[in-house]
Amino acid sequence: MKINIVVKPNSRKESVERLDDGTLKVRVNAPPIDGRANEAVTKALAQYFSVQKSSVHILRGASGKRKIVEIT
Repeated sequence: MKINIVVKPNSRKESVERLDDGTLKVRVNAPPIDGRANEAVTKALAQYFSVQKSSVHILRGASGKRKIVEIT
């Protein structure tokens, strides 16, 4: 399953919420430095969908706020 997400790094609390257009907004505490925010996004989505962390892959947008993620 492919999902469009919008990432908000450096947030006070971590959360995943579904927006009206079907996009997920993922808030993470990690800064967008050295891939730390991407690791936190992967972990948050794995918890949200109750899958292993290795089942979440960032397909596009690894260096931006808008990403396409695949959950296998």
